[in-house]
Amino acid sequence: MIVAAALVAVPALVRSEETPDANTPAAAESDAAQPENNMPETPADVAAAPADAEKTESGLASKVLQAGTGEKKPTATDTVTVHYSGWTTDGKMFDSSVSRGEPASFPLNGVIKGWTEGVQLMVVGEKRRFWIPEDLAYGPVVEGSDRPGGMLCFDVELLEIKEVPKVPEDTEKTAGGVAYKITKEGTGEKPGSNQVVTFHFTAKTMEDEILQDSRQEPTPPSAPLDKLPPALGEIFADMKAGELRKCWLPEPQAPGGHVVADIELISFKDAPPAPAVPEDVAAAPADAEKTESGIAHKVLTAGKGEEKPKATDTVKVHYSGWTTDGEMFDSSVTRGEAAEFPLSGVIKGWTEGVQLMVPGEKRRFWIPEGLAYGPAVPGSGRPGGMLVFDIELLEIVR
Repeated sequence: MIVAAALVAVPALVRSEETPDANTPAAAESDAAQPENNMPETPADVAAAPADAEKTESGLASKVLQAGTGEKKPTATDTVTVHYSGWTTDGKMFDSSVSRGEPASFPLNGVIKGWTEGVQLMVVGEKRRFWIPEDLAYGPVVEGSDRPGGMLCFDVELLEIKEVPKVPEDTEKTAGGVAYKITKEGTGEKPGSNQVVTFHFTAKTMEDEILQDSRQEPTPPSAPLDKLPPALGEIFADMKAGELRKCWLPEPQAPGGHVVADIELISFKDAPPAPAVPEDVAAAPADAEKTESGIAHKVLTAGKGEEKPKATDTVKVHYSGWTTDGEMFDSSVTRGEAAEFPLSGVIKGWTEGVQLMVPGEKRRFWIPEGLAYGPAVPGSGRPGGMLVFDIELLEIVR
């Protein structure tokens, strides 16, 4: 949907960090080596792992700089707190919690592969140097990219391991492996693959922190069953109207590796036919108007009156959106439910464009990527490049 995704995930920190413990003998030596501005010195062996470094089957090399205490090591689903510094092999430091003076905490399965594997080798208090090959880091060097490329060198100190709750053992599982518990039985039939489901959900972390709650929105979300993410589609296909389920949806970047969703299937119905792909979807026609920002637009159906919404207003609309190759990625029309949202809470092209309209009007917009979701990124799950929307303004809600 334009306003919000059906379920949200927790963004991951893709970092690493290191800082010496002032109470250890090794710390005194490390502190003495650091400049007064707390900027870690570049390791002498930054360019390549020394002969005495350990190496895993994946190619990750490491060397213990400071011993830790105990035997407990984190698992991939744990949250860790670390200090770290990272260098490219030419000695350029690209990130450091030490220089910022603040350690970092993150789910261990939400970072680069070399970190996920490497930090699991450590115990609390340990400091280790890693030489991470590019296929376990950010990939090869790419000119103009903001991310470091090639093999990377990190000094990491593990400060704390925080275990997050695990998925209960007494859950049932879908054929696709999603764990769930039925908390309230529903009645009647189950939805078919060609139907639209209307539902409520509350998404939380494994530690019970609320990420999103559809009950805080003006209307419950609806979506064609076959357009939902596979895990959600499988769950809804097995539910009856009125049924409540607690589901543990796999989400590698979330603490504990899951998002806990309390899902209620409210109703379902046959999906309305999809709107036809616009003939001019690939590019704005010559008779389209254009704003200074680059949005092209054309009135399809005239509205009534002169009142137009402001950016601070809430509006109710019907819409459909296509990429320039004619693929429809979203539509309130196929859901059979108008969308209502604050005009300031959507992509910039919508915020600007809908302010040109009056109630009852239907307009086509060609929105450049800079005012939409940005360039196309394979695997991102969001449409990229220029997007085409047909929007009908039904009401200015205020």
